[in-house]
Amino acid sequence: MDTENLIRTLTADNPTHERPVGQSLLIGLVFAAPVSVVMFMMELGMRKDVMTAMRNPFFDLKFVVTIALAVSAIAVSLHLSRPEASLGRWAWLLAIPVGLLGIGMMGEMTMPNRTPMMTRLIGNNSRVCVLAISLLSLPLLAAALLALRRGAPSHPALAGAFAGALSAGLAATLYASHCTDDSPLFVATWYTLAVVVVAGIGALAGARVLKF
Repeated sequence: MDTENLIRTLTADNPTHERPVGQSLLIGLVFAAPVSVVMFMMELGMRKDVMTAMRNPFFDLKFVVTIALAVSAIAVSLHLSRPEASLGRWAWLLAIPVGLLGIGMMGEMTMPNRTPMMTRLIGNNSRVCVLAISLLSLPLLAAALLALRRGAPSHPALAGAFAGALSAGLAATLYASHCTDDSPLFVATWYTLAVVVVAGIGALAGARVLKF
């Protein structure tokens, strides 16, 4: 019996199959998301003027940016879960949310009656923003790391960092419905800081949890 036939025989005798990493990640996030939603509703809740805020393009932009970040980070995380995979050109996916934010900031600069830059930068919820997004990310990050363990990342810390970024992107999407600071400048500053914090946590955890 040659090697190929031996492999086919062994595979046929083994009825169990590993669930793909992407499927595991989806299932994990589906189960973790309600935990973050409950945390959000218990401590924060949606802003009272959300229906009016939806008419503000900068309010809508927050969701476009955070979802773009989450989707981009998910794609990179799944790529990095493969053996011998490197970041390479996949890093350019992060240019999507960054570019959207840049367009938003340029659009805000053209507004004739915009508020002073420092007022837009500091906003009303900067501290709450970073803390809330970080905490809401934790259940999602735990689920993402458990799912990525089914892969074999060559760079566990890097894969963990992107797991943190995708978790922060999803958590920021949730938090955006509470946040009354709609300026793209505020989002670029404080949402980004929260993403960096969670990505750092993910990198530290990934270096241990995802080590192959």
